[in-house]
Amino acid sequence: MKLRCAYLLILLAACTPQFEGPVPSAAQLEWQKMEYNMFVHFGPNTFSGLEWGKGTEAEDLFNPTALDCRQWAATAKAAGMKGIIITAKHHDGFCLWPNPESTHTVAQSSWRDGQGDVLAELSSACREYGLKFGVYISPWDRNDPAYGTPEYNEKFIRTLQDVHGGRYGQIFEQWFDGACGEGPTGKKQVYDWPAFNQTVLSLSPSAVIFSDVGPGCRWMGNERGIACETNWSKLDVEGFTPGAGAPPRDTLQQGNVHGSAWIPAETDVSIRPGWFWRESENPQVKTVEQLADIWLMSVGRNSLLLLNVPPDTRGRIHEIDSLRLMEFRDWREKVFGTDLASGARVRRRSDGRVLEIELPEYRSFDLIQLQEDISLGQRVSSFEVQIQNFDVALANGGWWTIAEGTTIGYKRIIPIEPRKARKLRVVVTGSQGRPALSGVSLFSREDSL
Repeated sequence: MKLRCAYLLILLAACTPQFEGPVPSAAQLEWQKMEYNMFVHFGPNTFSGLEWGKGTEAEDLFNPTALDCRQWAATAKAAGMKGIIITAKHHDGFCLWPNPESTHTVAQSSWRDGQGDVLAELSSACREYGLKFGVYISPWDRNDPAYGTPEYNEKFIRTLQDVHGGRYGQIFEQWFDGACGEGPTGKKQVYDWPAFNQTVLSLSPSAVIFSDVGPGCRWMGNERGIACETNWSKLDVEGFTPGAGAPPRDTLQQGNVHGSAWIPAETDVSIRPGWFWRESENPQVKTVEQLADIWLMSVGRNSLLLLNVPPDTRGRIHEIDSLRLMEFRDWREKVFGTDLASGARVRRRSDGRVLEIELPEYRSFDLIQLQEDISLGQRVSSFEVQIQNFDVALANGGWWTIAEGTTIGYKRIIPIEPRKARKLRVVVTGSQGRPALSGVSLFSREDSL
């Protein structure tokens, strides 16, 4: 949805000097472009109603009556999502695949006579529907008696090797939860995070690893779907670890303006109050209005949105959730399907700090979308968007500020009061080196809900 204008493409393709600072890897760049993925919390908790299982649940508790991973993938694809990440192993230790390192898996259950493998079915469905496949594997294990000993770290490494060994195809994201509670013996584990990360990257070198401190992407610091208005994709990680040793919440939310590592934010939130499906929450699925606000405050604030859509006890995405996802897709298509900046003439000052846009005629809009070329790093620290209004007596040639902000990053969407204008300009008032804006778009939410 970038500004469709030959002038802009030529101007923004001009040589932009490099500056000292981190830039995304090829995998991180492709990850950011995904924008919107599905989280799938599924396991024994789906059947017990718990959010955190105790690890003592019988394996037979896991018994989906009509598991259909193709339905999950078809729903995600139709909703406009680009990938699916599943809780292959949550804190209760139950594994949705026959993990040889555990006796608490689908292989010990009566589901499909112990021959089932959710990861195999979902990874196959993702390939069929052109989606990327990712896994959540919690290092906390409330079932394994080795938890709390050095032996457990070795077992967990072998668990990672089993999943990333190739039988499930390419894995685009490894999700690490930093939770570290007591195991069945009452002990806590000292996680070997460097070894865990090295294991994943040795087998899945293009995987983006999520945790409080990356190294691929970081937690936004809340589970409400809200990214911070100031959101740097840079972070200082020296001396920090996932979980209890993570950076302060405000740092996770804002990043570090001069951070040494490129670790962009991922915003996770559930479409329901809880992470696992409960029938009692069917009336509480988020509305389109709520999801629209989440989109503007996550994707619209330089973050990737990971929306949890938990399957029910059948092993299917519930009809209420699926319908809401389609309604939300329709809202996005209606709002963002027409770029009101299309056909504009653009003039850019030589220092790159002012971009003037002249539309073919007066147009009304209430969303302004800005983008930086993050392959060159993240540079803009403050900006203003102005319109030219000759009907009022204003200084500075009639330029009137209608929006301002701090960071831009991959994508920044600024909601404003409805405005009608023909001439606009983006003024970068603060940046680390020369700005590298890559897109300006205008949209309208009128009659979209």
